[in-house]
Amino acid sequence: MKGTYDEMGFAKPDTDREDRTGFPEVIFCEGKQDEHLVEIFKAVYDREKSVFGTRASEHQYELVKKEIPGVTYDKVSRILKAADEPMEQVGEVAVCSAGTADIPVAEEAAQTAEFFGCHVERYFDIGVSGLHRLMDKVDDIRRANCVIAVAGMEGALASVLGGQVKNPIIAVPTSVGYGASLNGLSALLTMINSCANGVSVVNIDNGYGAGYIATQINRLATR
Repeated sequence: MKGTYDEMGFAKPDTDREDRTGFPEVIFCEGKQDEHLVEIFKAVYDREKSVFGTRASEHQYELVKKEIPGVTYDKVSRILKAADEPMEQVGEVAVCSAGTADIPVAEEAAQTAEFFGCHVERYFDIGVSGLHRLMDKVDDIRRANCVIAVAGMEGALASVLGGQVKNPIIAVPTSVGYGASLNGLSALLTMINSCANGVSVVNIDNGYGAGYIATQINRLATR
């Protein structure tokens, strides 16, 4: 299959991914050597005039900022991004977290969707241990074209939302919880075994993946 990419030796940034998929290449920052990360960020930004990175550290932010002064960093979501002309935000995606401890993953999802052009509404700390908090917001959540449900512990939020809204739900299990939560495996299994219809599941702590899929759904709804 023919395609184009930048040959950098240690990396091959995909230059026509947006033409094929509707999304440019996103950089996973964690684990990359400093000099590799900076060069990749600069190559993508110079070509696209925007760049989006996940799981970045403050140290990586300081390095990239020297080459791209307009880059911004969010300590909560660990998103590192720059865009000369941010996309217009349209439609609506609801990002819900069961607890405050789930917010880093929820913010990764929210900021991913926003960067790719979605209007996002956040509903944090509305887990099932205090169901009235969720029910106070459910009418607002129902307006969204897509709902992201982020939860650790037993991961029940996605199932409850599945019985309350008509549009797709993307469930994100998090590694938040005590020992028997098994670093998110318990929430993952709960979400996969949900009795509610319309619930799909991404991997543990994968807020980025949820934000990406939510963007695809939102784009279909706003065409």
